[in-house]
Amino acid sequence: MEEERVTLSAAEQRRVLVLNHLEKGSVTVVEAAQLVGVSVRQMKRLRAGYRREGAGALAHGNRGKGPANAVEVGLARRVVELSTTTYQGFNQQHLTEMLAEREGLHLSRPTVHRLLKAAGVPAPRKRRPARAHHRRNRMTKEGCLLQVDGSRHDWLEGRGPYLTLVGAIDDATGLVDGATFREQEDAQGYFLALPQVVVTKGVPLALYSDRHGIFVTASKQEPSLEEQLSGRRQLTQMGRLLGELQVELILARSPQAKGRIERLWGTFQDRLVSELGLQGVTTLEGANRVLAQHLVRHNPQFAVLAQDPEPAWRPRAAQLEQLFCFKFHRVVALDHTVRFAGQLIDIPRPGRRSLARARVEVQQRFDGTLRVFHEGRCLATSQSQLLPGPLRLNSLTGPELPIPVPRTSQPRPRRTSPWRPAANHPWRRTRSQPG
Repeated sequence: MEEERVTLSAAEQRRVLVLNHLEKGSVTVVEAAQLVGVSVRQMKRLRAGYRREGAGALAHGNRGKGPANAVEVGLARRVVELSTTTYQGFNQQHLTEMLAEREGLHLSRPTVHRLLKAAGVPAPRKRRPARAHHRRNRMTKEGCLLQVDGSRHDWLEGRGPYLTLVGAIDDATGLVDGATFREQEDAQGYFLALPQVVVTKGVPLALYSDRHGIFVTASKQEPSLEEQLSGRRQLTQMGRLLGELQVELILARSPQAKGRIERLWGTFQDRLVSELGLQGVTTLEGANRVLAQHLVRHNPQFAVLAQDPEPAWRPRAAQLEQLFCFKFHRVVALDHTVRFAGQLIDIPRPGRRSLARARVEVQQRFDGTLRVFHEGRCLATSQSQLLPGPLRLNSLTGPELPIPVPRTSQPRPRRTSPWRPAANHPWRRTRSQPG
């Protein structure tokens, strides 16, 4: 009977040589098993197969056959086409998730990597080589430390304005508890992101931030007279808020010190930018909408469990509207009015009592209203006339308008002749004339 010719590897050819000596009786079964490196029982199976089928019994049965889990040619072409058209710029892990979520193509990341590599499609982002460094250990409880920062980036890739993403990430779990897009990094952005954390979780014990003027006043700036008399720097709006919430503010001396949120920006600038481009977002409102959708998928995938399951969040003591607003100190004028940013607010008299020269607090709410408080009681409410736009509010003394207020009256015409006092002007009176 003619044996079927098969191509054997070097190890299989060595087994044939040992089996031939075994059949001749030159070696025993035990010696043959030791030479081949298998058990005696396996050696007996190999001898039985060699007697029955010849050298072909030593070759693997799947040799020459395609793998059962091989990707079809049409599917591979579709993955390559989607990676270069619809999902262009997506990293391979993100592409694998989008293929399963939006296209119904459930493939592993190594499979996608192999298909793209075979087609010559390079990875959009190259991994940096690992560097030896010492990382700070995470906090043990959720709510112990919240890292906040703003990332200025071309999030819309030229389709719209440059935006700043203001966010807060928990140090113990890596959960992004609050985030919002703003036109620039301003105090109002943090006042909009932090309530997301307070409402869903609670008040953290500490806040970790950089040394931005939103959190602390510049040390090189000359102190005002009030600061010199009090012996301490004027609080910013964020400093005032954290003081009311009893949250400790920790200032980082370098971006690497708050590396957890810096690495978050790297992830968002890859994944979130791709999803914003996928949906063709061109406005700030659309970016915030996609951001909310992205966080629903991001947090379960990237968050970790805290070492201590008991969270450290604290409940808030006041209503959100009274906490998350801008507050300014004013003095009531003699006519029972308060001036705020060029706007007069009438203060009704509480009975016969006069509040003239009383120190009051003006709260600028984000719903567009101004509220005047005195000793915890609201005295008046007025509609704010401030121009829209980001406000840089660094102190409790007053806001800086983002756009100069236009003058309503015409400027006085310039005098062409020299000025002369009138006949009855005090300058023209002599000492002998009655005053």
